Parts: sequence; structure tokens; C-alpha cells
Amino acid sequence: MFQVDFIDVKDEQAIFDTGRDGWDALLLVTPSLEAIPQQELAQLALHAAGVDKRVGKSATVLFAPGLAGGKLIISPVANHQDDYEDVRVFADAARTGIALAKDTGAVRPLMLVLGADGGRYAFAAQVAALACGQELWQPLEAREANVDASEAPLQAIGLLSVNDGAGLLNALAIGRNLARDLCGTEPERMSAPAFADYCVNAFRDSGIALEVIEDRDVLERDYPLLSAVGRASFAVSRHQPRVVKLEYLPEGEVERTFLFAGKGVVYDTGGADLKVGGAMAGMSRDKGGAAAVAGLMKTLSILKPKGIRVVAELGLVRNSIGSEAFVTDEIITGHAGVRVRIGNTDAEGRLVLADLLSHLRLKAVAAVQPELFSVATLTGHVVRCYGGYTAAVENSVARNAGVGSRLQEQAALWGEPLELSMLRRDDFAKIRDVSGAAELLSSNNAPSSVTARGHQYPAAFLLKASGLAAHGAAAPQPLAYTHLDIAGSATEGDPLYGKPTAAPLVGLFQHMVIK
Repeated sequence: MFQVDFIDVKDEQAIFDTGRDGWDALLLVTPSLEAIPQQELAQLALHAAGVDKRVGKSATVLFAPGLAGGKLIISPVANHQDDYEDVRVFADAARTGIALAKDTGAVRPLMLVLGADGGRYAFAAQVAALACGQELWQPLEAREANVDASEAPLQAIGLLSVNDGAGLLNALAIGRNLARDLCGTEPERMSAPAFADYCVNAFRDSGIALEVIEDRDVLERDYPLLSAVGRASFAVSRHQPRVVKLEYLPEGEVERTFLFAGKGVVYDTGGADLKVGGAMAGMSRDKGGAAAVAGLMKTLSILKPKGIRVVAELGLVRNSIGSEAFVTDEIITGHAGVRVRIGNTDAEGRLVLADLLSHLRLKAVAAVQPELFSVATLTGHVVRCYGGYTAAVENSVARNAGVGSRLQEQAALWGEPLELSMLRRDDFAKIRDVSGAAELLSSNNAPSSVTARGHQYPAAFLLKASGLAAHGAAAPQPLAYTHLDIAGSATEGDPLYGKPTAAPLVGLFQHMVIK
């Protein structure tokens, strides 16, 4: 798996030692040249700015014989004092700087982040380091094809301003890299069986309990909605569905339990409601939810936080077309015993999640302080509403407990800001089957992007179809549930083939470990 190691560097003299530990460049991420506390660095930077007006305004490389590697890369942080900016300005500067460092031939740069002065920038140095990992990651297909074999990869990044944080950052980066590999890889290399196998290899000897369900009879019995989505794929062995179950148990007493359902539609043709007009391109990324949850579990396996138990189910399926494909108007009884009329076969993700959540519901009722989440690239509507941001839609129990607001706070501090979206009575009205033949309608028959409340009402469906609706605020056993729609945040840049982000892995991890 792709990885660039982060290393804590406590002695700032490493900046001025050209042979020390092999550091071969100094990357300075700073909001201003005047903020540089080291006199030698400040003098060098200010002198260079007097000669070249780009210094301090855009990323530049300075010849610096007395510094590590003989070069100083200054990458300025833009607009950090703006009222509406957030910690991602440091991420942007770090990404620009590390790309430039790599272009100069550096393989072991030191990075110093200045201006991380608390408040919204409390974790600016950590966010900057993680952003370097995002910038440097290369697709699994390219790595396996050895496309960049002639290019010296970065080996490590020395961190001068994180204070013993390299262990945490490495664990987060490893989890994010696993998530990127799973999300970003094409649909044959990362089919449902291949995705499951990749997880088996990733979690071998990790301490994470892992089970893969692949038997068709078991899938159709225990995951009937998921199996309907994958019905046309059973005829092709390499496309057959899988459910991957993961569990992390801490040493000592369990104080809280987190349960995750991850949507892993490895390819979405739309099924019988076929995606047309080029809309199928990029649909190998419809597994971003399952990928992010798998990455989160990988991070947990490394850091082994105490007090929390984490259970995850990943639904891996190809929404294929063919003579066996499920169709609109079918009525299928899900794992929770709820009869669901299919409104559109291209609204398949919520069917996968409903069965997973129903299984997790049964575990949650016996768990200590449970919180349930679904993570999915679910709707185009969320992109229309919020652009590249994750949307969190809570049930009443989660909202009363402040789950979304706490998650939003941590996610913002760690560079993964999200939006809170309210679930309302209108959303439940949309899933009523007017025929009376079924209890629920899975969706309307228009694209979510042109449907009012197109990303909110699927959460209403998930509550009803999974049985979680029976665990509301007034129930004998209320269960907190939050649906995270990451259709806008799972990738960056190009909407079809942009680099996977692994969002919301970091925010979720911080939410779980911060009491």
C-alpha cells in the first residue's frame, strides 16, 4: 500500500545540518515572512523577497547552502485572517509546497508549519501534514503498472511543528491510503470480491475481527435488498456481492460503541433504470462510503484507542443490468421485515444500507452507549446543495444528543468540514407507497439532483427500512443514528476521476476518541 512516513523532528538544528538524517530540503508553510521566528531563515527569506517579489506570495525555491539539502521552499498560506477561511488554507499551502519539493528531487524534506495559533487553526500543522499525503498519493493501477518507476518517490517527511504527532498522523494516513485505494480503483481491479480480498490482506494480523459473507443463500436470506441490487451480478463470479464485517474491540472496558454501515457499490450502471447520456462514467467511485469505513477501521487497528468498540458492515455489490436484474415496481422484503416497493433501480445505495443498518440495529440494542452511522456516496442532490461537502442527516435521538454538531466541530478543525441537514416530516411523506401494497417506496423516479429534499428523504427511508424508526426519542430504547452523504466529498477535482479524499475518516476518528 502507498505510504510516505511522517517522522517527528524535535531539534530545530536539523534545519541547519545538511547531512543530518538525510533531510534534503526545508519546506516552510507560513502565512507571512515576518512570522518566521528563526533569524537566519527570516533574513534569507526577506532578502530573497527583496530580489524576487514572488517570494512570500507564491511557492518558491531558494538556494540555501546552509540549510538541509541546500534548498528552502517557501509556500505561503493565503488569506488565513479572512473570516470565512478555515484550516484548509494550510492544507492548500502544504500541498503546493510538497509538490514543488518533489519536483526539485527531494525525497526526505523537513516541513515547518507556522501560524498555527489555536482556534480554528489549532491543528493546522497536522492538517498540513495529512494534506501532503493527499497530494502524493498515486492510483493503485498506476503503482501496480509501475508507471513512475523512474521517479524517486518521497520516503519520509520530517515534522518540525507537530509535537510527537507522527504516530497519529501515520495511522490516519495509512487508513486514508487504504480508503483511497478501495474507492479510486477501477471496477474490475476492485470488484466486490477483489474489494473484500483487499480488506482481508489489509487487516491480516491487525487485531480487527473480519468476516466475509459470500454464499448466495446466506446473502439472499440475510441481505435481501442488497441481494436484489446484485441479482444480475450473481451469474458472473468475479462480480458477485460480498458483505465484509469488521469489529474493533479495545483492551479494558467498553464505554461507547460506534456502528458503521458503508455503501460499497463497486459499479453502478443504474440497473434497469440505466444511466444514459454519459452518466455512467465515474461510477466505480460509488464505493467511497465502504472505502472510508474500511480506512477508519485500519486507523483504529494501528492506534488501538481505549474505551470504544467499533463495528462495521460493508455492503459490496455491482448494480448490473441483464435478464436477472431487479426492476422498478418490485416489492422486496428487507432484513428488518419491511416491504419495500422499488421506485427506481438507480437508487440502489439506500437498499444496500438498509439491510446493513438492520443488522447493526440488532447489535446496537445490546451495546454500550451506541451511535450508528451510514456512510455513502448516495445522491447527486447533496452535491447540488453543498458542493464538495459531506452532509450529515440525523435522527431525533442523534440531534438531541448533539452528535452532528460535535462531529461537525471536530471535522472542521481537521480539515473535513461538513454541513448539518435537518430531517423533516416531508421526507417521510416522500417514501409512502400510495398503492398500499408495500410499506415503503424506495425513491421517486426522477434524479435526486432535481428532486426537492433529494438528499434528506433517503435518511427517512433508511430509518424506516432498517427498523431504526422504532428506536426514536420516545422509544424504550432510543438509538442515535446519523446518515453521512459523501457524494460531494469522496473525491476532489475532476467529478468523475478526481483523487479520492477518504472523507470523512479523520473527522469521524476524532469524533470517536474525543469525549
